[in-house]
Amino acid sequence: MLMIQERDVRKTLKEVFGYDQFRGVQEEIIVNVLNGNDSFVIMPTGAGKSLCYQLPAVMMDGTTIVISPLIALMKNQVDQLNAFGINAQFLNSTLNKTEMNRVKQGTLAKEVKLLYVAPESLTKEDNVEFLKQATISFVAIDEAHCISEWGHDFRPEYRRIRDILEQLNNKLPIIALTATATPKVQQDIVKNLNMYDAKLYQTSFYRENLYYEVRPKQDTKKQLIKYIKSNKGKSGIIYCLSRKKVNEIASFLNVNDIKTAPYHAGLESNVRMKNQDDFLNEEVDVIVATIAFGMGIDKPDVRFVIHYDVPKSLEGYYQETGRAGRDGLEGNCLMFYSQKDIDKLEKFHKDKTVAERENARVLLQEMASYSESSVCRVRQLLHYFGEIKDTDCGFCDNCLKPKDKFEGESYVMTVIETVKTTDERFGIDHIANVIHGLDDQYVKSYKHDQLPVFGKGSDDSVELWRSVVRQSLLMNFLSKDIDQIGVLKISKKGEEFLVDPYAVTLTKDHDFTNLDEDQEINDKPVMVGKVHDVALFELLKHLRKQVAKEKSYPPYVIFQDPSLEEMATTYPTTMEELEEVVGVGKNKAAKFGEPFIELIDKYVDENEITTAFDVRIKSSVNKSRNKVFIIQQVDKKLDLEEIADSKSLSMDDLLEEIESIVSAGTKLNI
Repeated sequence: MLMIQERDVRKTLKEVFGYDQFRGVQEEIIVNVLNGNDSFVIMPTGAGKSLCYQLPAVMMDGTTIVISPLIALMKNQVDQLNAFGINAQFLNSTLNKTEMNRVKQGTLAKEVKLLYVAPESLTKEDNVEFLKQATISFVAIDEAHCISEWGHDFRPEYRRIRDILEQLNNKLPIIALTATATPKVQQDIVKNLNMYDAKLYQTSFYRENLYYEVRPKQDTKKQLIKYIKSNKGKSGIIYCLSRKKVNEIASFLNVNDIKTAPYHAGLESNVRMKNQDDFLNEEVDVIVATIAFGMGIDKPDVRFVIHYDVPKSLEGYYQETGRAGRDGLEGNCLMFYSQKDIDKLEKFHKDKTVAERENARVLLQEMASYSESSVCRVRQLLHYFGEIKDTDCGFCDNCLKPKDKFEGESYVMTVIETVKTTDERFGIDHIANVIHGLDDQYVKSYKHDQLPVFGKGSDDSVELWRSVVRQSLLMNFLSKDIDQIGVLKISKKGEEFLVDPYAVTLTKDHDFTNLDEDQEINDKPVMVGKVHDVALFELLKHLRKQVAKEKSYPPYVIFQDPSLEEMATTYPTTMEELEEVVGVGKNKAAKFGEPFIELIDKYVDENEITTAFDVRIKSSVNKSRNKVFIIQQVDKKLDLEEIADSKSLSMDDLLEEIESIVSAGTKLNI
């Protein structure tokens, strides 16, 4: 790629999307797309996947086809792109014939930069013929995990995408994107899209702004009220497994003066759409929903996600909790856990095939293990997706309230020996049963009751041995077989441990059957330090809602919370200054900026504030931005030297910034 093109990429990023720099591997992916190569992108929710196809679509000749699974998701993204001044349209069943023809004409005239289509619409013969005539720059397949039957949201129509694309042009570049893909699902996506030559971009599944917590399911309604009222005025989603429970909880919250709406497939479509719009437009604070809700929205400022019932899989749980804090700000994830929920979910699968039942059982076992374990929540989630994290996050409930630890060298040794002597063909339950000495029919059928390891750990409970097996997995002494679900293998690290063992520390699991256990409930929201002017931020939020109503957009389409926070930090009072704010850019500033500038100018004047812009030195603005960055990094427990290096500051300059932050009233825990 030529240097001039690289400059153009960064210019487009700033002028159109309002950002000064790319995040992670975004620029590398965009360059790969612009060069006409296939890309397979696995990034967590909120990491900026959409920009990886939206920016090259703006720069390239013709129209980019975006295959997206839900109509509501298309509308959200089209609204946001139109707000940036980008001509994006969708083609789906909500359009009448006249509207459909208008979209098609705009596409054929190369006026439409991004065209969103559902896979069902893509397969229609008249749409295929229309797309054959269009100038297509490349194809983006969003939510690509829908292709895999091993994924948590399998959609059979996604399997036909490759065939349709080959009818259009078998040389069309493809970018497939997903936020959740286990190694098994990744294999399935590559195979079904025939993307063996695609460059894989996989970033960490770790999202530092999310706080994970699991509580026992006791006095749950009372806990709900306390929790939501301590997060007053913030947007949240509550997930329930049944429609009946959704209606019950929504009614209960409304009776307790919490603006709430239900969402599930049993409601009339117009009621569902109204409830979703009310949530997006901040007319209600909380939506109570089945898992049908959330994938279809792109709301960046959901501040909490609560699982009233246990989800069916860790993959689904990660996807649903990922809807919190997509803008990088506060995101709290709370789950109420009960073994009864697991038992109930197992009954749902009783009429399925043996293979389906076993697959569902393994997924539920993972869910129960995650809930009951006292190991760092983040390490568990990352491990599920095949990512090893050697250190704890320091931010989840298990890290903030650690359980008792015990010396585990002999325990881990026994587990690895048992996996080895049973020929690496079995899963967690069987290994734990053999060690504990459970004399059941399954153990006897393989003659494992005759092995030297049988009953070696009979003094400890089978539950403890399951926990040791899980922790051995997390520590990478064992690994999961990708092709045989649930089967454990010994890793290279495990083999080395057998030869040269060393001290290992394990932790005791939570006992959620003991309802008086160590549950010290803290309903105060988990937050990072704030440096912005809170009073001005609230005024800007109120103005944003007014402007959004006038323009018929959800408020976050106007400006997202991080943009408002920066406005309430740097006090821009001219259009040029507003364009410098993160996430604004020239188009949005021109389209929505005037009333915000007027409000800030009036606020600055009334409160006699000297702004960073008053001295007309850009570095002053950067200093204000540095304050936000420093607070966030200190909260993440990063070394001061590391923070200084990342911003090219001397240690003296950093300490001066910290002194300024503290003197302004913000507490820093260094």
